[in-house]
Amino acid sequence: MNATATPPSTTLLTATEFLARHGHERAELIDGVVVWEKSMPAMQHGEVCNNIAFELTLHVRANDLGRICTNDTFVQTRKSPDRVRGADVSFYSYSRQPKGPAPTTITDVVPELVLEVTSPTNEWSEIFVKVGEYLKAGVTAVLILDAESATASVYRNDEFQQIFDNGDDLVIPDVLPGFAVPVKKLFGLQ
Repeated sequence: MNATATPPSTTLLTATEFLARHGHERAELIDGVVVWEKSMPAMQHGEVCNNIAFELTLHVRANDLGRICTNDTFVQTRKSPDRVRGADVSFYSYSRQPKGPAPTTITDVVPELVLEVTSPTNEWSEIFVKVGEYLKAGVTAVLILDAESATASVYRNDEFQQIFDNGDDLVIPDVLPGFAVPVKKLFGLQ
């Protein structure tokens, strides 16, 4: 997300205040400061997000594993000062977020899996900052889908990046046992 911060102020927002004031806007909270997204993603971004969310939802529901969230669902990655990111797609197992109605406010629960789809306006340095934040917050795996190279990269704490190209099946056995989907299908190449 190429973004611009709001003008400096003396009061930093908490995650709860951010959600109340800006929960319906395309923004994130970085160290208590609202950061606005500069541009809306293009159709390709939305299609790739939908493709992975669809495939994940089929697997998660068939196996009664948890819930899939989309559309920049807020994930709090740090407190004091608070950081809130908007994940393109995320997976919460029922062991982390029990069955029942989904929370309507910021939650302390972090997903097991966060997926980000790159856009032409993304800078890799920004993407890697997000990956580090998600992992430090307790996300088990972060998946980056890069439409330009048609690759899927999985990041975990204390492990090397795992890259799946458009001839591979994407698997994430530690988070979603039994899940497999051709990478090219995610990018509409199949």
